Amino acid sequence: QVQLVESGGGLVQAGGSLRLSCAASGRTFSNYAMGWFRQAPGKEREFVAGISWRGGSTYYADSVKGRFTISRDNAKNTVYLQMNSLKPEDTAVYYCAADHIMKSVVAGTQIAYWGQGTQVTVSS
Repeated sequence: QVQLVESGGGLVQAGGSLRLSCAASGRTFSNYAMGWFRQAPGKEREFVAGISWRGGSTYYADSVKGRFTISRDNAKNTVYLQMNSLKPEDTAVYYCAADHIMKSVVAGTQIAYWGQGTQVTVSS
């Protein structure tokens, strides 16, 4: 089992920044590809960003490219999502996800572990 705990969400004005963290415990963190997803009210959960086991490959949704950066620190068992130039449409609950298979993380299917989510609200 892998436990994922997100933190760092909150209320920010448009144009501002937030950094989300996801702390993992349980099995070996470096064996897992990691990802961030989000779900806005009334919408389906969508992929935001993903990162490979050692951080050598990253993937982003078109809507966040150039604004968000995913990174990981395997020594700290933590993955981060730096969010800059935030927009009201970024408002959502953000979830951390882990799976052995990078393709599963990017596709958002058959993901082994999910966090409980952290709320991000961007005011206009």
